[in-house]
Amino acid sequence: MEPMTGPEALPQIATEVGDIDLGIETLLKVTASTDQRLSDMADNKAQILITVNSIIISAIISLVLRKLKDNSFLILPSYLLLTVSLATMILAILSTRPSIPKGRFSTKDLADKKANLLFFGNFYRMKLDDFAAGMKNVLHDKEYLYDSLIKDIHTQGVVLGRKYRLLRAAYNVFMFGLIIAIITFIISSMVHNSLPEIV
Repeated sequence: MEPMTGPEALPQIATEVGDIDLGIETLLKVTASTDQRLSDMADNKAQILITVNSIIISAIISLVLRKLKDNSFLILPSYLLLTVSLATMILAILSTRPSIPKGRFSTKDLADKKANLLFFGNFYRMKLDDFAAGMKNVLHDKEYLYDSLIKDIHTQGVVLGRKYRLLRAAYNVFMFGLIIAIITFIISSMVHNSLPEIV
């Protein structure tokens, strides 16, 4: 069966174009939604690390450090665990620390289609009239709109990459540091117990 041509083909072409647009919008929406869920997961994992290590640091400072004078063999593992917990907390906090751009865009940025108005960090210092005019330019230009969506997804990906790198480093420091601290504690205890008591 030969494809239709002429006026009879217009509804079919319109339907195909509509399907393509719907597919693009679905792809962009799903990608943005997935990135947001991954970001929320990273924040939750960072919060867990911060909470756990806050408890560890508080316990060491309030319970262990005051007893080091009578238990000198605990000095090395205690300070090692304290350092590990502090380093883990710093990395976890850095992974959730937001990075905010300058919050402005120029008319040249709009003309060159470089301003991404879908991210608040690019317009939060702008006046409403300037932002509204810029957003109308985006809405009336489908290519500019899709470019903005693509830039927004790319920016999310860059932020996610940095967040997960820091989070992975935090988990590695915590995991290996905890293992080393426990081994150090065991060795220190064995050495201490093997020493003869001085009367």
